[in-house]
Amino acid sequence: MNKKFAIIGVAGYIAPRHLRAIKDTNNILIAALDKNDSVGILDSYFPSADFFTEFERFDRHIDKLRRNNNKLDYVSICSPNYLHDAHVRFALRSGANVICEKPLVINPWNLEGLSEIEKETGRKVNIIMQLRLHPSIVELKKKVSKMGKDKIFNIDLTYITPRGHWYSTSWKGDPEKSGGIIYNIGIHFFDILLWIFGKEKSNIVHLYEDKRAAGFLELDRANIRWFLSLEMDDLELVTKQRIFKSYRSIKIDGEEIEFSKNFTELHTKSYQNILEGKGFGITDVRSSIEVASNIHFSNPVGLRGEYHPLIKLKDRFGNI
Repeated sequence: MNKKFAIIGVAGYIAPRHLRAIKDTNNILIAALDKNDSVGILDSYFPSADFFTEFERFDRHIDKLRRNNNKLDYVSICSPNYLHDAHVRFALRSGANVICEKPLVINPWNLEGLSEIEKETGRKVNIIMQLRLHPSIVELKKKVSKMGKDKIFNIDLTYITPRGHWYSTSWKGDPEKSGGIIYNIGIHFFDILLWIFGKEKSNIVHLYEDKRAAGFLELDRANIRWFLSLEMDDLELVTKQRIFKSYRSIKIDGEEIEFSKNFTELHTKSYQNILEGKGFGITDVRSSIEVASNIHFSNPVGLRGEYHPLIKLKDRFGNI
């Protein structure tokens, strides 16, 4: 039987992957919300879906469906990070299950409240954690699990994905609304590293800027030097090309892990798992949100200890 969906944040960058996943899993979108009305993409997927630009009217519509015994099965949430918590609460109290983009929340202490509402409503919060489904990452987890528990891996994580001038004036460039670079692009990678290599033991930040951050993360079974950047200069430094493309690299004991392909298909696979009752929930995201929060509120130490080599290449700390 087709499941009935609504989506919040349908005009956003990531929403098309959710629309495609809903359609590819043979389900129906019946309502969508976004304060921006550039949502012509709905015609390619669900032209009959009701669309709202005001939350109050969307809320009334969803409540009317519920009272007429036509309530939603799922609400997909693609809104700005700082609104996820409120929108998840709304969806649960409307009697729907939730599919939420990362990060589920910015502040880890908000997880307890969502867990309580889950229990009150009997509904489930599912989070899109698509990298856990990537074939290369799944294979890596199997490989690591087969090795001795005493084996400690040395990892270099580098992710550079340039953003234009629009970034700083959008909600993504506002740390109060997005959580900053760690939540915008880092949370995906911290999640899979924690999933594979165990719990956080120590967390040192060497550099933390609006568009660039780096540090050292010690897990149960890994020592990780990480570098995140939205700066074109960093991409040019690594690839010798000035083009708007991303550079993703995870080196484990010097060996590169390839996982640049098949990203777009992973949302559909995530939906399939969720619909089969195998989605990732609140407990699954807790450790990555705690790590991101610890980094966000840290005091950078500069070039001390084990640091990623890219933070020194451009002499960011003066003459060293």
